[in-house]
Amino acid sequence: MAATEGDAAPAARLGGGLLAAALALPGCSVQAADMPTETQVAFKWLGYQDWQPGLKRVRVEAPSLRIEAPVGERWSLAATATQDSVSGASPRYHSAVSGASVMSDRRQAGDVKLTQHGERSSWRIGAAGSDEHDFRSRALSLEGSWSSEDNNRQWHAGLGFTRDRIGSMDDASLHARRRTVELSAGLTQVLSAVDVVQLDLTLADGQGHYSDPYKRIDRRPDERRQRIVLLRWNHHLEGLGATLRTSWRWYGDSFGIRSHTVSAEWVQALSPRWALTPSLRVYTQRAAWFYYDPVYSYAGAPLPPGYLEHAPATLSPDARLAGFGALTAGLKLALRLTGGWTADLRLDHYAQRGGWRLDGDGSPGLAPLRARFVQVGVARRF
Repeated sequence: MAATEGDAAPAARLGGGLLAAALALPGCSVQAADMPTETQVAFKWLGYQDWQPGLKRVRVEAPSLRIEAPVGERWSLAATATQDSVSGASPRYHSAVSGASVMSDRRQAGDVKLTQHGERSSWRIGAAGSDEHDFRSRALSLEGSWSSEDNNRQWHAGLGFTRDRIGSMDDASLHARRRTVELSAGLTQVLSAVDVVQLDLTLADGQGHYSDPYKRIDRRPDERRQRIVLLRWNHHLEGLGATLRTSWRWYGDSFGIRSHTVSAEWVQALSPRWALTPSLRVYTQRAAWFYYDPVYSYAGAPLPPGYLEHAPATLSPDARLAGFGALTAGLKLALRLTGGWTADLRLDHYAQRGGWRLDGDGSPGLAPLRARFVQVGVARRF
């Protein structure tokens, strides 16, 4: 797939319907998580296709179902189930010669979260799991949030633990493990009747198997430290009936990858029922310190210069670890229907090139990549 790396209630007092949801920061409310008063059932389907010059690569279809409901007076429960179907050609090397092979896989994933709601605070415990024929993941999380007396400021913190098992269809003897601990903290602040900002910090430390079991030459360090800074600003333009949602994300890890992501969405109300959201995302990434550009000189997997004489302990040709830049342009149409129903359709186009890296030279051997995303969703509250 392409290399990369919610609506909230407190804005409701600033406006109504779709605009209130647009002004809210995705996945975070300024108040402590509001106790849902209705049950919501939502279905979403994602379709993905990427391609390189002369090669149609990976296709993904992923339907998902989400349910959120109140439980008693102070509790709520949310659960999501997803199934991914992946098919197509495995990732090619970066020269004009393709060593791609046909692949097919299916993944089942799900998560459940139980939340206790207080007057100005909330606590949430969650569990998640993902299963494929060669990969299994289990995760636990604990989150808390606290709001100020005027509900214009919120602090939030979280702790997560993930345990993975990695296998390979090409190597039946591979039974590797990986463990990751993640800490997060943040602050959300209402600046005015039309401005909301959010700052999030995330630290993650992992140990175990990170090498790709399907690449002949892929030897990565057995630990990875990740650091993320995320800043969001949402501004509502009352005269235009629109909301501008912007964000900047910095990412760095012990592999040597450094990336910046800048995104903007313009949420425009077309009527009390319709809203249109064009979006643009710019991404730039520095390559991992052990990444190399594969170059074919004979049939078979390309080797880096001097590999046969002095094979390094760590190296990888994985395109996701390369230096590159990317652009994503999207358009979303949302509709509020009668009877508690809502529907949405989103289209995104992704383009990636080594020469598009903004803060330095990209990887010259990286083949251009393009991808298309299609998302269709329906939901009902009752």
